[in-house]
Amino acid sequence: MHPALDVMPEDADADAALLEGIADWCLRYTPLIACDAPDGLLLDITGCAHLYGGEQALVADLTERLMRAGFAYRIAIAGTIGTAWAAAHYGKPAGYANGDERRILSPLPLAALRLEPSTVAALARVGLKRIGDIIDLPRSPLTARFGAGLLHQLDRARGHEHEPLRPRLPVAPYVAEQRFNEPIGREEDVLGTVKKLAARLAFALERRGDGARRLELTLFRTDGELRRLAAGTSRPLRDPAAIRALFAERLAALADALDPGFGFDMARLSVEVAEACSPEQIGIGNAEDCAEMDRLVDRLSARLGAHRVHRLVARDSHSPELTAVHVPAQAASDDGWAAFRRHRTQSELAPRPLRLLARPEPIEAVAEVPDGPPLRFKWRRAVHDVIAAEGPERIEGMWWSKSDEDSSFEQLARDYFRVEDKMGLRFWLFRAGLYRDFVPNVTKPPSWFVHGSFG
Repeated sequence: MHPALDVMPEDADADAALLEGIADWCLRYTPLIACDAPDGLLLDITGCAHLYGGEQALVADLTERLMRAGFAYRIAIAGTIGTAWAAAHYGKPAGYANGDERRILSPLPLAALRLEPSTVAALARVGLKRIGDIIDLPRSPLTARFGAGLLHQLDRARGHEHEPLRPRLPVAPYVAEQRFNEPIGREEDVLGTVKKLAARLAFALERRGDGARRLELTLFRTDGELRRLAAGTSRPLRDPAAIRALFAERLAALADALDPGFGFDMARLSVEVAEACSPEQIGIGNAEDCAEMDRLVDRLSARLGAHRVHRLVARDSHSPELTAVHVPAQAASDDGWAAFRRHRTQSELAPRPLRLLARPEPIEAVAEVPDGPPLRFKWRRAVHDVIAAEGPERIEGMWWSKSDEDSSFEQLARDYFRVEDKMGLRFWLFRAGLYRDFVPNVTKPPSWFVHGSFG
């Protein structure tokens, strides 16, 4: 019928990606956006329209931007999701006031209630084709004949039943944004805006006793593209200068330029994660040193990536290789070294080497008596004669995970010795297994390992 019509295969993935991109672009109007696949978006503009001068001004701004981008569109505003969806798809798109749902819905077809096609066809067979045809009918016969879903959708559209909006992105607890009369593109202007927005957030954070642990800067380009930068902190933070420094590091770490295009016409700073931040006394304690360390951790994490900067956190285990674990330095957790010191003090443990081997390495050792310290051992092709030794310190194996088939040193009792050789090198050795449990031709004899070194 239309030989000049161009036809091409549908690309559902590309269409979904485009819809997601438009949803990101619409974040300038409200953070509460849901995708209504395959071709719709739901925006909750409650409390946001006044920023654009009212609902009609917001629609005018959105319309102008969609036209410049080359999109076909239908926009409707209503007090419920169901009415707005019905007006946009089947009615005359325009701005509608809350409470006008009956007048808007009555002339529309029943398909505007988002019913199943089979339900719409069944209603049409009995002469019910418009929403106005069923609004005043008795509810019990409708439910008995066409199911509860019909009146459920009608009540949602009329506002008699709440229909929740499920945002595609979590809503930040604290948000500050700035619109520009003239687009900006210089890095100094962006960082100055960050500091100004952080100062606004500081009042809200201080009022509630919170501090930011993770922030995100969203820059809206005039052509609809978005630029996002996220930064984490090692402790709750609300100092505008420190927040500006974080994003200065993030901008410096970008592999590509920020690429402002024709400029950014809006910036938004969001606190994605907030934690309690109690007031600090300044000038008497030594909190300044901790603050300097936190700033260093934040700068390194912003420049290198949070996953590349780690710290040690103590764990409740007697096995030396399990007493500490590496976690991101900005992770919300107790002070690992403080917990480690408390653990050592409470347990009255013998001194530990500062560094342990990634895995204990086997050695050949000679002892004067079976349960005594070694007199000589060979490690990595070098022979060490022992001139002093301390120990043993016995650490039992993990009995709760022992099995008859598993005879690895993790499951055996260990006797640790601190030894020093003729060269002044000090090692931490252990013997895995006890001679009292050794049965010739049945079990393996105890074996020696080096686990770390002192100094």
